[in-house]
Amino acid sequence: MKIGVLFLHGFSGGPYEVEPFAHYIEQRIDWTVSIPTFSGHGDAEHLAMKGYKAEHWMMEAEIAYRQLKKQVDEVIVVGFSMGGVIAMYLSIRYPVKKLVLLSAAAKYVSPTQLVKDVRAIAQDMVHKKLEENELFARYKFKFKNVPLTATIEFMKVVKKTEPYIKNIQCPTFIVQGELDGIVPSTTAQILYEQIQSQKKQMYISDCGKHHICYSDDCERWFDQVYRFLLEH
Repeated sequence: MKIGVLFLHGFSGGPYEVEPFAHYIEQRIDWTVSIPTFSGHGDAEHLAMKGYKAEHWMMEAEIAYRQLKKQVDEVIVVGFSMGGVIAMYLSIRYPVKKLVLLSAAAKYVSPTQLVKDVRAIAQDMVHKKLEENELFARYKFKFKNVPLTATIEFMKVVKKTEPYIKNIQCPTFIVQGELDGIVPSTTAQILYEQIQSQKKQMYISDCGKHHICYSDDCERWFDQVYRFLLEH
């Protein structure tokens, strides 16, 4: 039985957002791993989102799924942030062996945590430590280069998928950071309750922010999700 794992990155991001977990899997088992880059996305040099729509990204995920399915017998889908929403979309439309949702952006922006993060950025600015601030380092380019039209298209991805979350039946593992300033941490519980799968698990990282694959406890949840994926 050949297994393929499709990794889907987040809005205005790139494969680097999910690569730590992809590498973890590749080091342990001979599964076929696919990490496509959505149009207009990638690293800072290639970020050019203007003109791309929700339909582009959703269709590209479908194409990536179909290409992978030609090579393997069963497909696992792992989605981060917007990629988590698109992963849910795929699991409704196609046979998905297991689904992994990382900081899945079914709800968007946690005001309380965002205020804390902005305050931390402001303090680091005052103390001239801004370049040491992880959140600022990750988002300074995006603040300047992600057009509003692209953000609206991202919201369309969420709106298109949200009504059908209750139809998800495949085994699902949800990972969420308690300190996520982009996706409210309560989103994980909402998804857990809405998804109808008979087999589902959830891991809440006390120290995790939005880029959950880079959390201090990532090795712990990498192992838990990996064991979940191995179960028959």
